[in-house]
Amino acid sequence: MRLTAILPLAALSSAFVIPDEQVMNQVAFESNRPSGSIFDKVPSKDTLVREFENSFSKVATVSKNAFDEAIDVAFEAREEITSKFGQTKAWLDTATNDLECSGHGKHGKHGHHNKPNLTVYQLIAESKYTTKLAKLINEYDDLVELLNGTAANYTVFAPIDKAFEHAHGPKPSKEMIKDVLTYHVSSDFYPAGRVLVTHTIPSLLAGKGIGGEPQRLSTNIGLKGLTVNFYSRIIAINIFGTNGVIHGVDSILVPPPKAAEIISFLPGEFSTLELALTKTGLLEALNDTSTHTGGTVFAPSNFAFKKLGPRINGFLFSSYGQKYLKALLKYHLVKDQTLYSDAFYKHDSTDETSIPKGLFHVDLPTLLEDKFLSVDVARFGRIISIKINGFSDVTVEDGIAYDGVIQVVSNVLIPPKEVGGATQQWQGEEMTEEDLMERLEPFIDNEEL
Repeated sequence: MRLTAILPLAALSSAFVIPDEQVMNQVAFESNRPSGSIFDKVPSKDTLVREFENSFSKVATVSKNAFDEAIDVAFEAREEITSKFGQTKAWLDTATNDLECSGHGKHGKHGHHNKPNLTVYQLIAESKYTTKLAKLINEYDDLVELLNGTAANYTVFAPIDKAFEHAHGPKPSKEMIKDVLTYHVSSDFYPAGRVLVTHTIPSLLAGKGIGGEPQRLSTNIGLKGLTVNFYSRIIAINIFGTNGVIHGVDSILVPPPKAAEIISFLPGEFSTLELALTKTGLLEALNDTSTHTGGTVFAPSNFAFKKLGPRINGFLFSSYGQKYLKALLKYHLVKDQTLYSDAFYKHDSTDETSIPKGLFHVDLPTLLEDKFLSVDVARFGRIISIKINGFSDVTVEDGIAYDGVIQVVSNVLIPPKEVGGATQQWQGEEMTEEDLMERLEPFIDNEEL
């Protein structure tokens, strides 16, 4: 089999899509309709939670064939569950507190009906749906021991056999396969209710590009239902073992590529950003992981650049404006500090910082000398809002990368300027080339292009 980043990146590209102006205008028009809203047809929060649990009622039947029963039920319920998630995404976000209460604890609502008698390894090894996964795990005695042990209450995202159908070619190295396997496991306990209200989950894979911190998995709710890393759909939930819980997934979770590679692979979203990074030499610098340990890329979409207008874009991409473009891009790059929507890694700190529920503020140092980004995170269950400099929104959170994270922003971020001794942030007002040059002039004297 050949485990490459192409398949997950292809799926990821569908998630990094910001509509153009015409689509946005249509969305705004539709949202003003007084009646006929989809929300009129949405069931109550309690009904959705109850139907979600009932659809997987057999999942918690912990016996020798628990995993098999879970997958059987999942196949039967696939269309129903996908439909419910697809139609109620926005509404479901408002129900996260209820979902968290129903599933975040010991073994959730189902866990009290039947006491588990098999470890998560035994459940995988004895299931007819995970024979290929079990075969790979069996090649590593330490993984078998780990998944049979009680050192933690593990969470395993277990790809079923069909997930391996697209894995062709020469067998990867044992080291690579082990990295892939550990990327499917977390040492924290995440039953379905907790997964639903969580944006990123730490895996057992030590991220070399982020200073050995746990490489994270992102969770998403969209038209495909509940997914991991945008592309791998969770098709069975809450298969409890004596030492953790298993969720069945329909795709292999491949450790992510570098941030620069993700940007290059998604021209429909980032072609302007890639061109800008290439012209200024910053794409090569971003791709060189020896210069940073983790980091955060606040990535403006093509639409964000379009909002600057043709005159400013024409200036920035001209030969004369290139030095200003480089300074502008540096204001979007943070090295050695990786800010996810619910976790924060700092290279100079030994501890991971969990972003608490409620409000969280941090000033991130950019590559632009002495200039910081003011970041405010508002977190309530699954509902998360990230604002930059009090104005620009993060529109797509947590593009997990080998060397950090990509946060897609709604606007090109403009450095502040000093007016009468006070710092004045740009708040989206109309800007001329002269104003932009004034903001960036102090940072281009020593630029070598």
